[in-house]
Amino acid sequence: MTSLPRMLRAMVRIRTVETALAKLYRDDQEMRTPTHFSAGQEATAVGMCSALRPDDRVYSGHRSHAPYLAKGGSLNAMVAELYGKRTGCAGGRGGSMHLTDPKAGFMAASILGETIAVGTGDAWASVMRGSDQVTAVFFGDGAAEEGVFHESLNFAALHRLPLVLVCENNGYSITSPLTARQPRGVTVWERARGYGVHSALVDGNDVSAVYDAAVEAVHLCRQGRGPYLLELPTRRLLEHVGPHPDRDAEHGAEAGVAERACPVVRASESLRSEDLGGRSPDRTVGRWRREAEEEVRLAVEAARSAPFPSTSTLLDGVHHN
Repeated sequence: MTSLPRMLRAMVRIRTVETALAKLYRDDQEMRTPTHFSAGQEATAVGMCSALRPDDRVYSGHRSHAPYLAKGGSLNAMVAELYGKRTGCAGGRGGSMHLTDPKAGFMAASILGETIAVGTGDAWASVMRGSDQVTAVFFGDGAAEEGVFHESLNFAALHRLPLVLVCENNGYSITSPLTARQPRGVTVWERARGYGVHSALVDGNDVSAVYDAAVEAVHLCRQGRGPYLLELPTRRLLEHVGPHPDRDAEHGAEAGVAERACPVVRASESLRSEDLGGRSPDRTVGRWRREAEEEVRLAVEAARSAPFPSTSTLLDGVHHN
């Protein structure tokens, strides 16, 4: 399977999973973790992660479902984590914002800019080990305004770390648009160049464009010429946190983020020029969607029947004197 069908299949899977979970979150009230859905931002995660090796590592901010799944994180473990169950990827302790699957190379998700610093340290560890592994860190445009972003960027540039910083710019920090936070004309990718860092502005809803840019970024990092920053304008379809449509993002164009067509639809249209061995693109996408619907149905069923963590483990992992 060539790269576009493979990436579209991954995006269809993520969108289908997010749509199903958002409906359950809204209707059944069984998932009590604050949940930041990735619907609408599938191309950034799939395009970037498709350029990575299995042993490369990924970190994310709080909107972590798409990067987690795109890197190969276990769907069953993710769904169980959203239900707070012991079989969750963080043992039911982390919820949506703290997904992890080290076996798949998805190391951690967190809030604001915290994982930017941790991912920078991870990339430095690769250099110290003499490894050519690359670390990718996903974060939002709001996190680029945190001090840790600038400190990490400077440190990464100083040590030429194999670090790809992936700014998923959906134009909003919670509900505050870019125009309320930044002077007109200020961009994340141009700021990176002020530190001597390679950077590029790429359409974050074009999975092929993201993939091509990510391949270049990863290649430079493996050559010891990192770090690299990608700014990917995109659009969230659901609210900042929760399952409802995003009313704020409807004004994204006012925030300097141009309206883009749905990344899944765009990739589906591009697929029409691909050779699928005589199979209809629409029927193929439909089959992928049905497979994902069954997959998430089984994951939800398993999560609902799994046990909650025992109260006897309440203090496990807690530091105390």
